[in-house]
Amino acid sequence: MKLFLAVSRGTSIDIADGQQVGAPMAQAGETGFYDSVPLFDVFDGVADEANYRPLPDDWVLALADIVNSTGAIAEGRYKSVNMAGASVISALMNAFDVKSMPFVFGGDGALAVLPASMSGRAKDTLSAVKTWVLEELGLELRAAVVPVSDVRAAGLDMRVARFKASEDVSYAMFAGGGASWAEAAMKAGRYQVEAAPPGTRPDLTGLSCRWNPIQSRHGSIASIIAVPGDKGSGPEFQALIADIVALADAEERHAHPVPELGPEPRFSIQGIEAESRARSPRGGRLLSRVWITLQTLALFVCLRMGWNLGTFDTNRYRRDLANNTDFRKFDDGLKMTIDISAARLALIEARLRRAAADGVSRYGLHQQHSALMTCIVPTPMSRDHMHFVDGASGGYAVAAAKLKAALARP
Repeated sequence: MKLFLAVSRGTSIDIADGQQVGAPMAQAGETGFYDSVPLFDVFDGVADEANYRPLPDDWVLALADIVNSTGAIAEGRYKSVNMAGASVISALMNAFDVKSMPFVFGGDGALAVLPASMSGRAKDTLSAVKTWVLEELGLELRAAVVPVSDVRAAGLDMRVARFKASEDVSYAMFAGGGASWAEAAMKAGRYQVEAAPPGTRPDLTGLSCRWNPIQSRHGSIASIIAVPGDKGSGPEFQALIADIVALADAEERHAHPVPELGPEPRFSIQGIEAESRARSPRGGRLLSRVWITLQTLALFVCLRMGWNLGTFDTNRYRRDLANNTDFRKFDDGLKMTIDISAARLALIEARLRRAAADGVSRYGLHQQHSALMTCIVPTPMSRDHMHFVDGASGGYAVAAAKLKAALARP
């Protein structure tokens, strides 16, 4: 499972004590490439190769994933696994001062793309996240930095597209097989990034996990991963992706798992505790818990009562929350967490089975009753807050395990 980011220079963390320190703004030449990639706003465009642009050859991939995430999920630690994955996004966003940061959230891991000149700062950030995830969440994070040139030397590619999810948020889509190759290299022990010294903390400002699980309204929450089969990612695989997207689109609101006006506001003690761990070190969390609790109460009262607070527009925030959610994506394959009826899901799975039998695709699919949402909200007053959705009972991690089993079969 992966998450992709193209990041640029900005503020960074001091690995000695985890405090945030100043850093130069990104140079225009370093950030201009991604900004030049055209936007598309109809999701089936993920199957159109014309929407993708090759990453510069002198960039690198910065990867991270949770070791034995399926084991952690079997223990019921879904929120911790998702929090660990989202912490990589948050840490990189806070370490690099640039607005345009393309990424795709995969649930239990992360992969970033950035100019090679920024790889040192990215390594420091990943090192700090490794330490924080181990000390605060009790999970082991693997991390690596891989040159794009090595991906291409292996005969694969890294291409990026930009999907416009809303007027204020776009998400990156990746193709070419390079991400999967880099992940396999990381798991084989290559390109490793070591953990920072004990007590090191990344800057996780804005990372939150305040929402309770979101119940299915149509039948079940399905987490689906479909990747190219023996026939590769040619026209047959592209046609499969278009068919799956069309079947899901026929559901209300394209099978979006988050209600149009956002999740029902409910107080989450577990979410407040997770956010306090992200904000404050041990020994200094009491005030943090109190402040987060007061913020959460104020937000949820406004949402439940429909009240506005100063410039905070409750209805607009709720709509933005749903619109800015990354419930479908493409990174070397289609990934969706959707709220779908049993009949429509049966059609999707039948299409996936036919494609698998024909060597067009391999897939993993996991059903559950609810979805989890992890968020990055620097301030509720801005409209570019981002929300990452996964299945609440294993989601992408379990789907990936099923996909791995399918790939192992002859």
